[in-house]
Amino acid sequence: MTVVSVQDMPESAKPLVHLELHTGHLAEAEALFRELCGWRAEHIRVASGSYTSLDLGRGFEGGIVECRTRRPVWLPYVEVSAIDEATVRARALGATVLLEPREGPAGWRSVVATPAGGDIAFWQPKR
Repeated sequence: MTVVSVQDMPESAKPLVHLELHTGHLAEAEALFRELCGWRAEHIRVASGSYTSLDLGRGFEGGIVECRTRRPVWLPYVEVSAIDEATVRARALGATVLLEPREGPAGWRSVVATPAGGDIAFWQPKR
């Protein structure tokens, strides 16, 4: 496996900045990944309820969202410089927008479903 640092990425490449698991079984998923991968979980209280933050190692973070889903699914977050443009471009390339750009405390996000590549979230941090 070749590891490429962010500094070595082409200007057009968008870095993966967050990985989130959506599952109907939070406690079981948390225990599994703690034992299997050594990932530490921290429960965080947010306005919409709670969120489980994951330390995935080497400074990379993720989380677990307990929700009604047919099966557990991982949602990668890709950093973009313009959330609206990324969402419009995804739609033009055939994606379905599951979550229109939405502002949160630290930035904006949107989620799209692609016919061939699965779901992906876009993230534009506040600067």
